[in-house]
Amino acid sequence: MAPEPAPGRTMVPLVPALVMLGLVAGAHGDSKPVFIKVPEDQTGLSGGVASFVCQATGEPKPRITWMKKGKKVSSQRFEVIEFDDGAGSVLRIQPLRVQRDEAIYECTATNSLGEINTSAKLSVLEEEQLPPGFPSIDMGPQLKVVEKARTATMLCAAGGNPDPEISWFKDFLPVDPATSNGRIKQLRSGALQIESSEESDQGKYECVATNSAGTRYSAPANLYVRGLAAWARSPMGIWSHPIRLLGVCACVCAHTGTLICV
Repeated sequence: MAPEPAPGRTMVPLVPALVMLGLVAGAHGDSKPVFIKVPEDQTGLSGGVASFVCQATGEPKPRITWMKKGKKVSSQRFEVIEFDDGAGSVLRIQPLRVQRDEAIYECTATNSLGEINTSAKLSVLEEEQLPPGFPSIDMGPQLKVVEKARTATMLCAAGGNPDPEISWFKDFLPVDPATSNGRIKQLRSGALQIESSEESDQGKYECVATNSAGTRYSAPANLYVRGLAAWARSPMGIWSHPIRLLGVCACVCAHTGTLICV
Protein backbone atom coordinates (compact mmCIF):
# COMPACT_ATOMS: atom_id res chain seq x y z
CA MET A 1 0.00 0.00 0.00
CA ALA A 2 1.52 3.37 -1.10
CA PRO A 3 2.43 5.74 1.72
CA GLU A 4 0.19 8.75 2.28
CA PRO A 5 1.82 12.13 1.53
CA ALA A 6 2.68 14.21 4.55
CA PRO A 7 0.30 17.12 5.18
CA GLY A 8 1.20 20.14 2.99
CA ARG A 9 3.47 18.14 0.65
CA THR A 10 2.92 16.94 -2.91
CA MET A 11 4.21 13.61 -4.16
CA VAL A 12 6.21 13.95 -7.46
CA PRO A 13 6.10 10.87 -9.73
CA LEU A 14 9.52 9.23 -9.86
CA VAL A 15 9.95 8.80 -13.66
CA PRO A 16 9.10 12.40 -14.70
CA ALA A 17 11.37 13.65 -11.93
CA LEU A 18 14.30 11.61 -13.29
CA VAL A 19 13.59 12.92 -16.80
CA MET A 20 13.70 16.49 -15.51
CA LEU A 21 17.00 15.82 -13.74
CA GLY A 22 18.44 14.43 -16.98
CA LEU A 23 17.40 17.54 -18.90
CA VAL A 24 19.00 19.78 -16.29
CA ALA A 25 22.20 17.71 -16.35
CA GLY A 26 22.30 17.94 -20.16
CA ALA A 27 21.95 21.71 -19.99
CA HIS A 28 24.86 21.79 -17.55
CA GLY A 29 27.05 20.11 -20.22
CA ASP A 30 27.56 23.54 -21.81
CA SER A 31 30.53 25.49 -20.49
CA LYS A 32 32.27 28.82 -20.92
CA PRO A 33 35.62 28.95 -22.77
CA VAL A 34 38.78 28.06 -20.87
CA PHE A 35 42.27 28.52 -22.32
CA ILE A 36 44.45 25.41 -22.64
CA LYS A 37 47.22 27.13 -24.64
CA VAL A 38 48.04 30.82 -24.41
CA PRO A 39 50.42 32.94 -26.51
CA GLU A 40 53.75 33.83 -24.94
CA ASP A 41 55.81 37.02 -25.17
CA GLN A 42 58.39 36.82 -27.95
CA THR A 43 61.45 38.65 -29.19
CA GLY A 44 62.03 38.03 -32.88
CA LEU A 45 64.52 39.00 -35.55
CA SER A 46 63.72 41.56 -38.21
CA GLY A 47 62.94 39.70 -41.43
CA GLY A 48 62.21 36.54 -39.45
CA VAL A 49 59.09 34.85 -38.16
CA ALA A 50 56.88 35.02 -35.08
CA SER A 51 54.04 32.62 -34.26
CA PHE A 52 51.53 32.99 -31.44
CA VAL A 53 49.53 29.89 -30.49
CA CYS A 54 46.18 30.09 -28.73
CA GLN A 55 43.67 27.31 -27.95
CA ALA A 56 40.58 27.06 -25.76
CA THR A 57 38.07 24.44 -24.70
CA GLY A 58 34.37 24.81 -23.94
CA GLU A 59 30.92 23.69 -25.05
CA PRO A 60 29.94 24.72 -27.64
CA LYS A 61 33.48 24.83 -29.00
CA PRO A 62 34.82 28.38 -28.84
CA ARG A 63 36.16 30.33 -31.78
CA ILE A 64 39.49 32.15 -31.66
CA THR A 65 40.03 35.68 -33.00
CA TRP A 66 43.15 37.87 -32.95
CA MET A 67 43.38 41.61 -32.30
CA LYS A 68 46.18 44.15 -32.54
CA LYS A 69 45.68 47.56 -30.92
CA GLY A 70 41.95 46.90 -30.65
CA LYS A 71 41.51 45.94 -34.30
CA LYS A 72 41.26 42.54 -35.95
CA VAL A 73 44.62 41.62 -37.45
CA SER A 74 44.79 42.33 -41.17
CA SER A 75 47.93 42.36 -43.27
CA GLN A 76 49.49 40.44 -46.12
CA ARG A 77 52.27 39.51 -43.70
CA PHE A 78 49.82 38.18 -41.10
CA GLU A 79 48.34 34.73 -41.48
CA VAL A 80 45.84 33.00 -39.18
CA ILE A 81 45.87 29.19 -39.31
CA GLU A 82 43.08 27.39 -37.46
CA PHE A 83 43.09 23.90 -35.95
CA ASP A 84 40.80 21.89 -33.64
CA ASP A 85 37.73 23.07 -35.58
CA GLY A 86 38.56 26.70 -34.89
CA ALA A 87 39.10 26.26 -31.13
CA GLY A 88 42.84 26.57 -31.78
CA SER A 89 44.63 29.19 -33.84
CA VAL A 90 48.14 30.28 -34.83
CA LEU A 91 48.87 33.89 -35.66
CA ARG A 92 51.95 33.89 -37.90
CA ILE A 93 53.77 37.11 -38.82
CA GLN A 94 56.39 37.01 -41.60
CA PRO A 95 58.61 38.81 -42.37
CA LEU A 96 58.87 40.71 -39.11
CA ARG A 97 59.27 44.49 -39.21
CA VAL A 98 60.83 46.60 -36.47
CA GLN A 99 58.34 49.03 -34.85
CA ARG A 100 55.54 48.19 -37.27
CA ASP A 101 54.94 44.74 -35.74
CA GLU A 102 55.94 45.53 -32.17
CA ALA A 103 52.68 45.45 -30.21
CA ILE A 104 50.45 43.59 -27.81
CA TYR A 105 48.51 40.83 -29.61
CA GLU A 106 45.24 39.72 -28.03
CA CYS A 107 43.63 36.30 -28.39
CA THR A 108 39.87 36.09 -27.74
CA ALA A 109 37.95 32.83 -27.31
CA THR A 110 34.18 33.10 -27.67
CA ASN A 111 31.19 30.80 -27.49
CA SER A 112 27.49 31.29 -26.71
CA LEU A 113 28.17 31.31 -22.96
CA GLY A 114 30.98 33.81 -22.75
CA GLU A 115 34.23 35.35 -23.90
CA ILE A 116 37.76 35.32 -22.49
CA ASN A 117 40.93 37.17 -23.49
CA THR A 118 44.66 36.77 -23.15
CA SER A 119 47.56 38.63 -24.73
CA ALA A 120 51.28 38.51 -25.53
CA LYS A 121 53.89 41.08 -26.45
CA LEU A 122 56.04 40.98 -29.59
CA SER A 123 59.41 42.73 -29.73
CA VAL A 124 61.46 42.85 -32.95
CA LEU A 125 65.21 43.48 -33.15
CA GLU A 126 67.58 44.21 -35.99
CA GLU A 127 70.52 41.82 -36.39
CA GLU A 128 72.97 44.35 -34.90
CA GLN A 129 70.72 44.78 -31.85
CA LEU A 130 70.64 41.10 -30.88
CA PRO A 131 71.73 40.50 -27.28
CA PRO A 132 74.47 38.02 -26.41
CA GLY A 133 73.11 34.50 -26.30
CA PHE A 134 70.34 35.09 -28.86
CA PRO A 135 69.53 31.68 -30.40
CA SER A 136 71.27 30.54 -33.57
CA ILE A 137 70.27 27.68 -35.86
CA ASP A 138 73.48 25.69 -36.36
CA MET A 139 71.80 22.98 -38.44
CA GLY A 140 68.34 23.25 -39.90
CA PRO A 141 66.15 20.59 -41.50
CA GLN A 142 66.81 19.63 -45.11
CA LEU A 143 64.50 18.50 -47.87
CA LYS A 144 63.88 14.79 -47.41
CA VAL A 145 62.03 12.05 -49.24
CA VAL A 146 61.11 8.87 -47.39
CA GLU A 147 59.36 5.67 -48.35
CA LYS A 148 56.02 5.19 -46.65
CA ALA A 149 56.22 3.21 -43.35
CA ARG A 150 59.94 3.99 -42.94
CA THR A 151 61.44 6.37 -40.37
CA ALA A 152 62.12 9.99 -41.30
CA THR A 153 64.37 12.23 -39.21
CA MET A 154 64.31 16.01 -39.59
CA LEU A 155 67.53 17.41 -38.10
CA CYS A 156 67.90 20.53 -36.02
CA ALA A 157 70.73 21.86 -33.86
CA ALA A 158 70.75 25.24 -32.15
CA GLY A 159 73.03 27.32 -29.96
CA GLY A 160 72.54 30.17 -27.53
CA ASN A 161 72.89 31.17 -23.90
CA PRO A 162 71.04 29.81 -22.06
CA ASP A 163 70.69 26.69 -24.20
CA PRO A 164 67.58 27.18 -26.31
CA GLU A 165 64.58 24.90 -26.28
CA ILE A 166 63.71 23.47 -29.69
CA SER A 167 60.17 23.07 -30.96
CA TRP A 168 58.76 22.20 -34.37
CA PHE A 169 56.11 23.53 -36.74
CA LYS A 170 54.59 21.65 -39.66
CA ASP A 171 52.70 23.66 -42.25
CA PHE A 172 52.74 26.59 -39.77
CA LEU A 173 51.07 24.55 -36.99
CA PRO A 174 52.89 23.37 -33.85
CA VAL A 175 53.96 19.72 -33.79
CA ASP A 176 52.83 17.96 -30.59
CA PRO A 177 54.52 14.55 -30.28
CA ALA A 178 52.23 13.71 -27.33
CA THR A 179 49.28 13.32 -29.72
CA SER A 180 51.04 10.82 -32.03
CA ASN A 181 50.82 7.69 -29.83
CA GLY A 182 54.60 7.56 -29.67
CA ARG A 183 55.07 7.56 -33.46
CA ILE A 184 56.62 11.04 -33.48
CA LYS A 185 59.42 11.85 -31.05
CA GLN A 186 61.64 14.83 -30.46
CA LEU A 187 65.13 13.55 -29.73
CA ARG A 188 67.47 15.05 -27.13
CA SER A 189 69.48 16.54 -29.99
CA GLY A 190 66.39 18.50 -31.06
CA ALA A 191 65.78 16.38 -34.18
CA LEU A 192 62.24 15.28 -34.98
CA GLN A 193 61.93 11.53 -35.58
CA ILE A 194 58.86 10.23 -37.40
CA GLU A 195 58.42 6.47 -37.31
CA SER A 196 56.18 4.48 -39.67
CA SER A 197 55.82 7.57 -41.83
CA GLU A 198 52.45 8.25 -43.41
CA GLU A 199 51.34 10.49 -46.24
CA SER A 200 49.81 12.81 -43.63
CA ASP A 201 53.37 13.47 -42.36
CA GLN A 202 54.23 15.11 -45.66
CA GLY A 203 54.61 18.87 -45.36
CA LYS A 204 56.83 21.85 -44.65
CA TYR A 205 58.80 21.64 -41.38
CA GLU A 206 60.53 24.37 -39.37
CA CYS A 207 62.49 24.06 -36.16
CA VAL A 208 62.34 26.92 -33.68
CA ALA A 209 64.96 27.76 -31.06
CA THR A 210 63.81 29.79 -28.05
CA ASN A 211 65.53 31.06 -24.93
CA SER A 212 65.21 34.09 -22.66
CA ALA A 213 67.02 36.25 -25.25
CA GLY A 214 64.64 35.56 -28.12
CA THR A 215 63.34 33.22 -30.79
CA ARG A 216 64.82 32.17 -34.13
CA TYR A 217 63.25 30.02 -36.87
CA SER A 218 65.09 27.73 -39.25
CA ALA A 219 64.53 27.89 -42.96
CA PRO A 220 61.63 25.57 -43.86
CA ALA A 221 62.26 22.14 -45.38
CA ASN A 222 59.80 19.82 -47.08
CA LEU A 223 59.29 16.18 -46.18
CA TYR A 224 57.84 13.99 -48.93
CA VAL A 225 56.37 10.57 -48.20
CA ARG A 226 56.07 8.26 -51.18
CA GLY A 227 54.10 5.02 -51.45
CA LEU A 228 55.76 1.77 -52.50
CA ALA A 229 54.13 1.87 -55.93
CA ALA A 230 55.84 5.17 -56.69
CA TRP A 231 59.35 3.77 -56.30
CA ALA A 232 61.53 1.62 -58.52
CA ARG A 233 64.89 0.39 -57.30
CA SER A 234 67.90 0.66 -59.53
CA PRO A 235 70.77 -1.87 -59.61
CA MET A 236 73.00 0.68 -57.87
CA GLY A 237 70.87 0.63 -54.72
CA ILE A 238 69.39 4.05 -55.37
CA TRP A 239 65.68 4.67 -55.58
CA SER A 240 65.28 5.84 -59.14
CA HIS A 241 62.01 7.70 -58.54
CA PRO A 242 63.02 11.15 -59.85
CA ILE A 243 62.11 14.47 -58.25
CA ARG A 244 62.62 17.69 -60.17
CA LEU A 245 63.98 20.51 -58.02
CA LEU A 246 64.53 23.88 -59.71
CA GLY A 247 65.14 22.09 -62.98
CA VAL A 248 67.65 19.62 -61.50
CA CYS A 249 66.74 15.94 -61.47
CA ALA A 250 67.57 14.12 -58.23
CA CYS A 251 67.23 10.60 -56.84
CA VAL A 252 66.85 9.38 -53.30
CA CYS A 253 69.06 7.05 -51.27
CA ALA A 254 67.24 3.86 -50.34
CA HIS A 255 68.37 3.88 -46.71
CA THR A 256 68.74 7.50 -45.63
CA GLY A 257 66.13 9.26 -47.70
CA THR A 258 68.65 11.97 -48.65
CA LEU A 259 68.75 13.46 -52.11
CA ILE A 260 71.50 12.62 -54.57
CA CYS A 261 72.02 15.07 -57.41
CA VAL A 262 72.52 13.36 -60.77
